[in-house]
Amino acid sequence: MRTPPQPERTTMAREAEVTADSNASTPERILQAAERLFSERGIDAVSLREITSAAGVNSAAAHYHFGSKEAVLEELFTLRARPIAQMREQLLRDLTLDRHGRPKLEDVLRAFLRPAFDALHTPNGVAFTMLRARMAFEREEVRRAALGKAFNASSAMALQALAQALPKLEPKELYWRFHFVMGAMVYTMAAPGRIESISHGDIDTSDPEAALEHLVRFAAAGLRAA
Repeated sequence: MRTPPQPERTTMAREAEVTADSNASTPERILQAAERLFSERGIDAVSLREITSAAGVNSAAAHYHFGSKEAVLEELFTLRARPIAQMREQLLRDLTLDRHGRPKLEDVLRAFLRPAFDALHTPNGVAFTMLRARMAFEREEVRRAALGKAFNASSAMALQALAQALPKLEPKELYWRFHFVMGAMVYTMAAPGRIESISHGDIDTSDPEAALEHLVRFAAAGLRAA
């Protein structure tokens, strides 16, 4: 089967420029263009020059404000992830504890997962979600720098709450299970359409609320497994 021709880079750059806010500051325009191009093609496939062209600014501006493409990525992740991480931390702090001082497992999972699903409704939510999914295929040093700065603190809080909810689970096993929860979250939010195809349309993952509740039940069962 022939692979369909890919859009030329100049076309993608023009599309990204259309999405940029003409009233935004130069750094904001650079971040908007980078988000669009990164989410479409990945990090390594996009140059800093393409980003500045799409943003309608000169390359010197990008070097002045950010210094490198990797710095643009880190700033973009910090900007988009901050509301998600802050909401996670707030929800985790507000968890109701039982008489043993333990939160309910499903409440912990909702506190961790809901902010990411809610972000899909924001103006940049879909593009950032696609970029987050693409990060799984980027170079390790790129992944660790951007994801660590954006999400390590809120993930550590979630792990602490999960350990309280599951006091008998060994720490190493908890890390493994949390790894699978994060993978399921990113894949579900990216909505690749595979289960829609396999189920002949009987399953629709486009409803964030339904997807969240199914994921919470699935993750809770996995975390509680012997």
